[in-house]
Amino acid sequence: MSTPPRRRSAQTSLGQVVLGFELIVVALAALTIFGLGALPPVLALGGGAALCLLMVITIALMMRYKWAFFLGWIVQVILVASGFLVTMLFLIGAVFAGIWTFAMTTGAKLDSQSKGNS
Repeated sequence: MSTPPRRRSAQTSLGQVVLGFELIVVALAALTIFGLGALPPVLALGGGAALCLLMVITIALMMRYKWAFFLGWIVQVILVASGFLVTMLFLIGAVFAGIWTFAMTTGAKLDSQSKGNS
């Protein structure tokens, strides 16, 4: 007999979706910054790749560990702070930080409601 698959929480699912979309936007932003020559190539591509790698690790760890949500908050802070290097990233960081905050609060509410119903 196989064990039933572990059910993902709403907070985990929403967080993974947000980080997945954010990963695509950050990768494209890094390529754009590189193409515009706004930053040295090592910083634009290396920094973008490092942030994308952190997002992939966070997405993977969110399934197993609660502390991975803290990594998600760190990703949001890094993205907003990268606006000091390229101003456009303030806007992108603020939008995704807002979406992340909404996903975390809404996911927590949904999870608490489902625990109350079961």
